Amino acid sequence: MNFTRWSARLPGTQRRAARDDRSPVPAARAEYAQAEPGSAPPDGSGTRPGAPALEDLSARDILGQLPALVALVHGPDHRIAYINDAYAAAFGPRPCGARAAEAMPELTELSLLPLMDQVLRSGTPRTVKSRKAASGNSYTVTCTPVRRDKDKGHESGVLVYAADVTDHAEAAERLRTSERRHRETAVTLQRSLLPQELEQPDDLRIAATYQPGGTDAAVGGDWYDVITLGAGRTALVIGDVMGRGVRAAAVMGQLRTAVRAYARLDLPPHEVLQLLDGLAAEIDASQIATCAYAVHDPNEGLLVYSSAGHLPILVRDEDGTVRRAEDPTGPPLGTGGWVHTSDTIALPPGSTAVLYTDGLVERRSEDIDEGVAALERALSGAKGSPQVVCDRLIRSLNVTAEHDDDVAVLVVQHPARTGAAAELFHNASLDLLGGIEAAPRARAFATGVLTSWRFPGELCDLGVLAAGELVANSLQHGTPPMRLGLRRTDRRLIIEVTDGDDHLPRRRRADPADEAGRGISIVATIATSWGSRRTPGGGKAVWCEFALPQ
Repeated sequence: MNFTRWSARLPGTQRRAARDDRSPVPAARAEYAQAEPGSAPPDGSGTRPGAPALEDLSARDILGQLPALVALVHGPDHRIAYINDAYAAAFGPRPCGARAAEAMPELTELSLLPLMDQVLRSGTPRTVKSRKAASGNSYTVTCTPVRRDKDKGHESGVLVYAADVTDHAEAAERLRTSERRHRETAVTLQRSLLPQELEQPDDLRIAATYQPGGTDAAVGGDWYDVITLGAGRTALVIGDVMGRGVRAAAVMGQLRTAVRAYARLDLPPHEVLQLLDGLAAEIDASQIATCAYAVHDPNEGLLVYSSAGHLPILVRDEDGTVRRAEDPTGPPLGTGGWVHTSDTIALPPGSTAVLYTDGLVERRSEDIDEGVAALERALSGAKGSPQVVCDRLIRSLNVTAEHDDDVAVLVVQHPARTGAAAELFHNASLDLLGGIEAAPRARAFATGVLTSWRFPGELCDLGVLAAGELVANSLQHGTPPMRLGLRRTDRRLIIEVTDGDDHLPRRRRADPADEAGRGISIVATIATSWGSRRTPGGGKAVWCEFALPQ
């Protein structure tokens, strides 16, 4: 065996190169222990007096003193030719001439036998990293071919060189465990901050899906929400914090809480985003977020929406046509200096709206517009319940458990009701011209409508009383045009009065001697809930709800 020919193949070794006196690399201390520092070899041969030439050294002695594990096998059945002391200490002595597959079970544990066959056939060295043996130790193993000496009739073999990397492997495993726990913490926080159960409005059917990115992707700040605003109106929210890990999830939680608080003010979508924009900058100026906020009004069949840098809402009509809500779109939250605006998109009965984050449609290999177009094609053929549509969109866009980004999808359906189901949903309205006769006309109208809807007598009386008080309040404090609206669903009765004055009423305690100021208190006492909001064209709407007996 010619040691000089294959010694350079061992990890960490290299052939000796000729050097001159100008080389900046210092001489090894052990190699030139007898010479003065900085002195050159007297004969210019590159070898100092007293130092043996490499060809004079015994390969067996060198290999025997290596701290790494070394074994030499020969022949196609890998018969043992040599193992060094480190190998014997690690796995025990091995008989020379025995087949490695039988006498060296550790090679099977490390899955090295197929690799050794490949090295013997190809004549190319191969290295495998951090293979774990039954003893618990980990090894990085290099298998190097040893060519046969034809003159002596020796067979070719394989030199197995194994370095113990247990400490390194354990450190890497501790790091992976730490990262895995960090990710699990972020996912747990993220999921805990999302709605545990979606609110289901009377007029809509809603489902949502959140899927964190794969193990190699840090958890982001995607979120969604559904908020019932009263009087049958519903707010829909989708957002994405441009960050990763626990911090992004925490910022997401703060923004979601703020959105719910601002939604209770029943403001137009662009005003909600305007408030959220300022708050996002205060929470963390280094992180920005995108958000789309939409409000559904069943009386109008519209989605009123505003977007802060978010992807467009998609609406699928009953015939399969998909429409895209393009405008208006402002910059992401936290950038400041932008006045957001609202727009509308029709959501008629039988249609489906989809709100989503960029993880669903963004791919590194293609433009994001191509992803949105692919989502439109998938949505055009998606039928079934909202959850079925959610699952189908996830599959159609090839989102798997190893996806490189987290994904949030919110599917909203406005079902087309027919037959008995349609009989549970009715609307009626009356324009009020003002004057003292408006209140009795409103009460008479409410009595006739509620009776025709076959409500129990007690509920009819409460509804007529609430309608009279809301109309009286509007006559006292509002301005024309005035309108009384009655709406029933399968769960509640809604009474709403609109007028042209934008001063919102508030509940107050009236003194015993006061002749007015009790109307809103009466409504708040007898109704399940009540509220007020400003209308887009100027003016206000005051409403109350009564839960229907089940």
